Amino acid sequence: MLAGGGGVLFDALKEKGVPCRKLEKLVHSIRPLQDMAAFREIRAVLSKTRPDLVTTHSNKAGLLGRLAARSLHIPAVHTSHGFLFSANPKSPGGHFYRLMEKIAARVSERIIAVAESEFKTAENLRVITPSKMTVVHNGLPELNPPLTAEPATDPPRLVMVARFAEPKDHLTLLQTLGAFKEKSWTLSLVGDGEGRSRAEKITAEEGISKQVEFLGGREDVPAILNESQVFVLSSRREGFPLSVLEAMRAGLPVVASHVGGISEAVEEGISGFLFPPGDVEALQCCLGKLLDDPSLRQSMGEAGRKRFLKYFTLDRMVEETIAVYRSVTGRIRPE
Repeated sequence: MLAGGGGVLFDALKEKGVPCRKLEKLVHSIRPLQDMAAFREIRAVLSKTRPDLVTTHSNKAGLLGRLAARSLHIPAVHTSHGFLFSANPKSPGGHFYRLMEKIAARVSERIIAVAESEFKTAENLRVITPSKMTVVHNGLPELNPPLTAEPATDPPRLVMVARFAEPKDHLTLLQTLGAFKEKSWTLSLVGDGEGRSRAEKITAEEGISKQVEFLGGREDVPAILNESQVFVLSSRREGFPLSVLEAMRAGLPVVASHVGGISEAVEEGISGFLFPPGDVEALQCCLGKLLDDPSLRQSMGEAGRKRFLKYFTLDRMVEETIAVYRSVTGRIRPE
């Protein structure tokens, strides 16, 4: 595996005996001269190792990796976890990222989108030929032993897992809960980021500081979900968030904004509720139903877990992904 940075992922892969190499020149921000150096670094490694297939993830690494692979006549498959041009397609940035993906798509054998919504956006904007795209939804491994929550427990504990950044829109959730401060509930916010101090200020202004806890970044998210009753995600933009799948795996009802591919995971009115992003009144309506009805929380949580086991397991994702790789090379075989 080739990647910029390092950290936890590298450590986990090394433990499993997967060879890893840090790309010294690859950085997140756009730096033309350094990006050219990163391209040469990637190409040099591929030229030496001569893999049967190059698979790429993330936007810049996906572009450079695919260009390097094509220069060596090595087939490449890119997995997009959210096209950058889909957020604001008419903005200057949207036009730029659309052009970059058009170029990268031409040197890709196949492109995997993690949601139907991403597929349709790329098709409607004429960025990628539909015949080159395949949808493979994200998947998660089942926990062993499974950690499943008890949604009917009162008072309900709400939980949101997201970094504190503008797209996650904690503000809408906190303003919504201000209307319920007389009810019995708590909210756990898992994550960190530059927006945390503002969220803490809003929590105080809404008069709900005693009911909201800021847990920061945590590595025991499954255990936290296991002790919760409702999962909430108030994002204004998403691709196909793993946090929603984690909540469904835990058997929690999900209340989430209707963006990206979330509606492909959450069945409206069956395993949770969807609301327009930024709509405080709509979110109040959704949360109000669940706060007042333990049996509804229980039935929605059970429906979500069944849906997770049927459609969103890691085994299913791996099987479908390998099928794409096999269609390109004819050499990749599942173990």
